Amino acid sequence: MSPSEETGPRPVEVALLASVFIVSACGLVYELAAGALASYLLGDSVLQFSTVIGTYLFAMGVGSYLSRFFERQLPAHFLRIELLVALIGGALPALLFIANAWLPGSFRFLLYALVMAVGTLVGLEIPLVMRILKRNVALKDLVSQVLTFDYLGALAVSLAFPLVLVPQLGLIRTGLLFGLMNAAVALWALWLFRDELRQFKAHALACVATLGLLAAGMAAADQVTTWAEDKMYQDHVVFASTSPYQRIVVTHGGGEGRAGYRLFLNGNLQFAQRDEYRYHEALVHPVMAAYSATGGAPKKVAVLGGGDGMAVREILKYPGVDSVTLVELDPAMTTLFSTQPVLVKLNAGALQSPKVKVVNTDAFSWLESTDDMFDVIVVDFPDPTNFSIGKLYTNAFYALLDKHLAASGYAVIQTTSPLVARQSFWTVVNTIESVGLSATPYHAHVPSFGEWGYVVASRRPYRLPSTLPADLRFLTPHSLPALFDFPADMARVPTEVNRLSNQVLVTTYETEWGRVAK
Repeated sequence: MSPSEETGPRPVEVALLASVFIVSACGLVYELAAGALASYLLGDSVLQFSTVIGTYLFAMGVGSYLSRFFERQLPAHFLRIELLVALIGGALPALLFIANAWLPGSFRFLLYALVMAVGTLVGLEIPLVMRILKRNVALKDLVSQVLTFDYLGALAVSLAFPLVLVPQLGLIRTGLLFGLMNAAVALWALWLFRDELRQFKAHALACVATLGLLAAGMAAADQVTTWAEDKMYQDHVVFASTSPYQRIVVTHGGGEGRAGYRLFLNGNLQFAQRDEYRYHEALVHPVMAAYSATGGAPKKVAVLGGGDGMAVREILKYPGVDSVTLVELDPAMTTLFSTQPVLVKLNAGALQSPKVKVVNTDAFSWLESTDDMFDVIVVDFPDPTNFSIGKLYTNAFYALLDKHLAASGYAVIQTTSPLVARQSFWTVVNTIESVGLSATPYHAHVPSFGEWGYVVASRRPYRLPSTLPADLRFLTPHSLPALFDFPADMARVPTEVNRLSNQVLVTTYETEWGRVAK
């Protein structure tokens, strides 16, 4: 009769198996937090998650190998390792936030150093637990039970992390919470193995100190986040939230040259109050006025992306518009810009207009499911920094766009900088043309971004309008033709078509903008 069959599971066994569940959950949280932060701050989520996960798994292998050298006092080693995981893993998001703000050149090194450290320690945990359990559990039961609880912990946290933890707590508090859970496992081990620990008081003091540090971190999490982000963005952060889709930060600066509000998504500037009118007038009016010039204002307009409501604000300057459908993936964006007074003032209350219908869903899926046709479609997505956004710049997406564009209608797509990312810009033009649409590129100077590009997509040749709304601050009928003239350093270059199967635009974009960052 095996030890586990004599009297059923003992309390120590149950406690250790529960610890396996918690340990697995905590380890995965630290891994996901590192991947999410790397994606926010470095871009290209596929690359960042792949490298973080690969480094973490390699480190776990190193830890598992090193566990062979732990021969005596296994409960004491397990307790110490839990406390180290609690401190390093729990503080990981906060340390990375601070490093990016104060020592940006060290971020990548610190990211992988912390992932290696946490992975190695987590790799030590499970073998030590199995060797402790081996005293009382038969091998066949031991392996199956440990792996079962290990996988269950991973499942639980993989669902909770994007749906509950990050939206409700944010990355810093999530890391610290699971650090506290690791520390609680250490405290549990302290009690379970109190008769085996040679230095009980020292271990107890270490547990209390670790719990105290992590609890203090939890209490100061908001201050740490604000302090780090104020430094990172060089302005005071007035609104910040983490949704399941992105980190949303709105700053306000009073300094010369950067006065006003600015919006950042995952660390990338989306608009600056001082010159956003240039970007949004250039995005909207060349197509809205051109449609109006052909015999009446567009009645039905769609805006894909643009959850800040600025493009909608410009569209509503045409009184003949009957309806505007705004399709924005992240409800946190449309809620923020329809409820916060200072932001509502920026978009002139556009999202509160009875003409506007807000649909919070993925634009690709929405185009696949709707039967609506539109006179004008304004496409205002973030730049293609990762494959999830890159799919919205593919020929498959533009083919869907074509199906919902009226025969005489126009679509306009914001298309990064034709000066800094010249090949990326012309890749979008080439991709639009590949689905049979006429592509008319143009550009405008927006000081916060530099030279910025757009493309008109239509089934008929584009013709410049002779009139524009009277209250514009940037565009005039006289200045409009200059937007469609490309000097030699922005002229067309040969490119591939961006397809779902290759997503060449994402890698091209990262390469071109990466040169600027260096």
